[in-house]
Amino acid sequence: MVKTKYIFVTGGVTSSLGKGIIAASLAKLLQARGYKTTIQKFDPYINVDPGTLNPYEHGECYVTEDGAETDLDLGHYERFLNVPTSQANNVTTGRIYQTVIENERRGEYLGKTVQVIPHITDEIRRRMCILGETGEFDIVITEIGGTVGDIESLPYIESMRQLIWHEGESNALVIHLTLIPYLAAAGELKTKPTQHSVKSLLELGIQPDILVCRTEKPLNTEIKRKLALFCNVQDNAVIEARDLSTIYEVPLAMLKEKLDKVVLAKLKLKSIVEPQLYQWRDFLFRLEHPKSEVRIAVVGKYVELPDAYKSISEAFIHSGASNECDVQVKYIHSEYLTDENVAQKLKGFQGILVAPGFGPRGIDGKLTAVKFARENKIPFFGICLGMQSSVIEFARNVAGLTGAHSSEMDPNTPYPVIDLMEEQKKITNYGGTMRLGAYDCELEKGSLAAKAYGKLKISERHRHRYEFNDAYKNQLQEAGMRITGINPKTKLAEIVEIANHPWFVGVQFHPELKSTVENPHPLFVAFIAAAMKLN
Repeated sequence: MVKTKYIFVTGGVTSSLGKGIIAASLAKLLQARGYKTTIQKFDPYINVDPGTLNPYEHGECYVTEDGAETDLDLGHYERFLNVPTSQANNVTTGRIYQTVIENERRGEYLGKTVQVIPHITDEIRRRMCILGETGEFDIVITEIGGTVGDIESLPYIESMRQLIWHEGESNALVIHLTLIPYLAAAGELKTKPTQHSVKSLLELGIQPDILVCRTEKPLNTEIKRKLALFCNVQDNAVIEARDLSTIYEVPLAMLKEKLDKVVLAKLKLKSIVEPQLYQWRDFLFRLEHPKSEVRIAVVGKYVELPDAYKSISEAFIHSGASNECDVQVKYIHSEYLTDENVAQKLKGFQGILVAPGFGPRGIDGKLTAVKFARENKIPFFGICLGMQSSVIEFARNVAGLTGAHSSEMDPNTPYPVIDLMEEQKKITNYGGTMRLGAYDCELEKGSLAAKAYGKLKISERHRHRYEFNDAYKNQLQEAGMRITGINPKTKLAEIVEIANHPWFVGVQFHPELKSTVENPHPLFVAFIAAAMKLN
């Protein structure tokens, strides 16, 4: 059995360089070479998890199978590796301090003064090794959030230094992702920011083994040698990471740059199999050579920040490639969608998706979008609050329940067709207390959902407090709404459909979270296929 190897990915010069994509791409290549690989993210913010963060602050909150509310980078990890992540794959400073303080309150430090070193750094190191100690993985890649030099990241850098010292050179390495800016006025690439970034790492006791350099222009041999010389790395350890048209090209670009070979050599490992990546290449070919095109409107209230709906946008890419179709997504702000302008704003779309969300802002626009899709027979897909919106709209305008609403939006509604889950009514803390993670669902035979999945028993991930109110089930069914997905334990509705519509599906869960390159989500695939029929 191979001793678990540890790879750390740090970032320098600026944020948003794509550490998560580089980590996921490397993991994909190592996986393709026969090594069981996983990725974890260490975030320097003090929130215990992103669950209570506004999407405008942090983008999408990604939910794992076991119910962890995590950073959106875990979505990239799963989409690339096609392997589920868990609670252990995302750690925050808040969680670290919470654990240490709880230990101190229990008297586990025997009266010692609790300090950043060794108590905080010891807890970070323990968390860094949890996945490696399970025996399930040969290689654990750890992405360190933030940028080298940030005050918040210093305990992580120190913990990383200690772990590398403890594990030994051939069992751990550091990849430093940095920027090589192009100055148009000078007409040249500049290496000085990277040199300063590496210098900052060296001052903290870390010598990077590999430099991955984000750049607009190709790095010539002279620049690579200069970086190697002044950053104290080998020539072949300077990796060019050019800007690409899609993140899914990055694994093949890193394969061409031999990043995986350099990593294996430094870890004293040999390739078990040669990477073929046939399915990945086929996906990219379909993505780059579509045979048709559809326009999809995504109606939501966080549309100013695309990362708020990251998994949805990626699921459209996967399902589009599966259908050999170019999916053109346009985000429509629900707060500005009205009965007066809906026909103009949603004109020309072959499909309408009403997105998840919380709170009353923008809910009227979502209801307007649902009604437009239902009445005009446009393929409709509602996710979480989008599903709840479809139930509210149908109850009001078809079932005759005037004033029907969700008790989240209107506590005094005469017909709370969406209501707070019973177990949620006594909860006062918001963090980590929703219905989270994977739950089973049984599908009705012959339904659109059953046809999409090709089976009658499924499991999907949830993140919500409010549910379909079973008290109105019979009234809505008599009016023509079908309950086609049921939780086998609670018997509550998970999926609704409308019979006299070409494709109208609302789901309480989040199917976008399980869509990957190798397994596009069947509901997204079916939705795009239905939209293509309108062309």
